[in-house]
Amino acid sequence: MEIVDVLNTEHYPWGNGCDGWHLLKKHNLSVITERVPAGESERAHFHILSRQFFYILTGEATIEVDGKSKVLHAHQGIEIPPNTIHQFRNDSDREAIFLVISVPKSHGDRIEV
Repeated sequence: MEIVDVLNTEHYPWGNGCDGWHLLKKHNLSVITERVPAGESERAHFHILSRQFFYILTGEATIEVDGKSKVLHAHQGIEIPPNTIHQFRNDSDREAIFLVISVPKSHGDRIEV
C-alpha cells in the first residue's frame, strides 16, 4: 500500500484546460480527483453500469442531472445513478477541485448525448 497524490498517479488532460488524476484505478472502483477551471464544463453523458459520487473539495460546481441544475459548494456531494444523464460545469469565477468516485470504473462506460 502506497500513499497517492497528484504527483505520483496517472494524469490525463481533458476538455479545455481540465485535469484528472487516477488516485485509485481498479476495475470495480475508481477514485479520481479533477480540476476544472472557471467557465469550463464536460459534455452531457451517462454511464450504463457506473454509479458515481461527485464531492467538491474547493470551489463550486453546477451539475445538471436529467435537465435540472444543482449547485454544489465545497464539502458537498451528489450521487449519480447509472443511466442518468449528467453534466459537470464550473459556472463560477474560480477553479473547482473535486473527487469522482465510481463503482465500477466509469472509463469505457461513457455514452455522450
